[in-house]
Amino acid sequence: MSVADPVQLIQKIRAALEPRSLGEWPTPLEHAPALADAVGGGLAELALKREDRSSARYGGNKVRALEFLFAGMPAGTVFVTVGGTGSTHCLASAVHAAAVGCRAAIAHFPQPDTAESRAVAAATAAHAAFVVQARARVTLPLAVVEVWRRARSLGPRRWIPGGGAHPGAVMGHLIAGLELANQVDQPPDAIVLPFGTGGTTAGLALAVATLRWPTRVVAVRVAPAIVANRWRCMRLALGAQRILERHGVPIPAPRSPEIVDGLGRGYGWPTPDGESARLVAAEHNIALDPTYGAKAFAVLLRRAAGNVQRAVFWHTFAVPGPTLEPAA
Repeated sequence: MSVADPVQLIQKIRAALEPRSLGEWPTPLEHAPALADAVGGGLAELALKREDRSSARYGGNKVRALEFLFAGMPAGTVFVTVGGTGSTHCLASAVHAAAVGCRAAIAHFPQPDTAESRAVAAATAAHAAFVVQARARVTLPLAVVEVWRRARSLGPRRWIPGGGAHPGAVMGHLIAGLELANQVDQPPDAIVLPFGTGGTTAGLALAVATLRWPTRVVAVRVAPAIVANRWRCMRLALGAQRILERHGVPIPAPRSPEIVDGLGRGYGWPTPDGESARLVAAEHNIALDPTYGAKAFAVLLRRAAGNVQRAVFWHTFAVPGPTLEPAA
């Protein structure tokens, strides 16, 4: 397989692993010259990979992971997963499980209250089979045990790690990176994205290695280091590489991403730089959330004054909108 034909490689991955069809691919790459001008510095080109537009049901980057995590699961399966009250992974799991005749049961831990986290939590409660809310993060294991126990009465259970952080799920993000080959005239200097549980970063690290691009994957850490760390990310990437090799689709080993700390006070807490970045993006009709996207975009604003001339920003957050109705 020649890396000069990323479309054929995408087709081979899909044929080998048979993911569910949940999204609309490829997601757009939106060139944003006015936003690049507003960012200033030495940034000549800025494009946004619009993962927020991945599905009309509910978008965001997690849809790609769920296509592979749901693969082969029969109707009636109950997907049990975990995340913060503003977890878009939990919301996407609930919405898309219902779309394929399955259900999702959620364990939530508390995170700082924002308009975005409230909207996501409300939508998750409307679409999930049920949600168990831990009173504090230290009691989350008890909430997970309760969810797993209660889900048993609903159907066969399937565990999905928080954030969809599983080597199989990385395939979706690898495909997302391969899509860029037909969306850009030349490799960007950097791809900037939020770094939480690591699946998206792992997929992009695999993609740039497979395309033999010099592009740096700049992962902005927005979760505690015990969750968002280089070892865990590379373990996911190498696990995905091994799965593909077993299916007769060999790809190169990933290059390690560049990890930049953007956490601030803690997971879910807005930062001053992030809120400033949100305002800049909002002036150009780009909605960023304070937990992930705003912190990553703040790093891009800083890098624009450095050695990044051509950048792609990975827009991962989909706003729960008025068309996201409760499940029947």
